[in-house]
Amino acid sequence: MPSLREIGGRRLPFLRWSAVRMVFGGRHLLRHWQVGDGREAALAAYVAERARPGDLDDAIRVVDEFCYERSVMMNVGDEKGEILDAAIRRTQPRRLLELGTYCGYSALRTTRAMPRDARLLSVELSAANAAIARRILDHAGVGDRLTVIVGTLGDGGTTLGTLEEQHGFGEGALHFVFLDHAKDAYLPDLERIVERGWLRPGAVVVADNVKVPGAPRYRAYMRDHEGRDWRTVEHPTHVEYQTLIKDLVLESEYRPGSPRPA
Repeated sequence: MPSLREIGGRRLPFLRWSAVRMVFGGRHLLRHWQVGDGREAALAAYVAERARPGDLDDAIRVVDEFCYERSVMMNVGDEKGEILDAAIRRTQPRRLLELGTYCGYSALRTTRAMPRDARLLSVELSAANAAIARRILDHAGVGDRLTVIVGTLGDGGTTLGTLEEQHGFGEGALHFVFLDHAKDAYLPDLERIVERGWLRPGAVVVADNVKVPGAPRYRAYMRDHEGRDWRTVEHPTHVEYQTLIKDLVLESEYRPGSPRPA
C-alpha cells in the first residue's frame, strides 16, 4: 500500500520547510557543515531513542523517518540511496572510500549493501559530524565494519597519508568511491585518488548532488573522458526528501586507457 508520500506508486510532489531553512542557513552550513539549528544532534538522539540497537535496517528506517517527519538532512536520502545501493551490489567492492560522512546515513546504507568482508573508510571534515556519525553507526551495530576519519584529501597530504599508512590504500586497492562532500572538491579529490593509483580498473565512483547544488567541473570532466578513461551513467533523481527539485547522481566506471569510440 503506498505511503502518504506516494500515490499510484509515484512520489507526490512536495517541498519541505526544513529544506528551505537549510538554504537560509547556507553560510553556517559552509563554515561548520551543520545547518545551525541543532538538527544533526537531534537526529543522533532520535536514532538512539527510536531504533532497535544493533538493527541496521531499523537505523536506516528511523533516519528516513526523522528526515521526513522532523527535519531534512543533507544526506543522500532514500531515493538516491537506492542508486548507491544498486551500484555497490553490482560492484561487490572490498575496499570503499566515502568523502563526506555527515551523520552517517550513507555509511549505514553502504555497509548494508557491501560484502561482509568489505571495509569502508569514510572521511569527514567536521569533527562534530564525525562524532554524531560514530554514535549512530555504533548504535546500528556496524561500527566495527568501517572507520570514520576526520580530515580532507585536500589538507596537504595528512589524510592521504593516513589512508595509505594506516588503512592499506595503495596501487589498485580501491574498488568504490562515494562523493558527497564539498562539490567544488569532487574533481580535485578524484584527481588526487587517480594520481596516487588507488583505483583499480573497473572501480566505480558515485557522485551525489551533481545538479543541485551542482558539480559542473566534475560533470564536464566525466563527459570529456567518456569512453576513454571513464564510462558514466547519469541518474536523474531528486534532491533528498522532496520531489520538486531535480538532481543528478553520476555513476562512473574507471576504465584507464580505454580507446575512445569512433
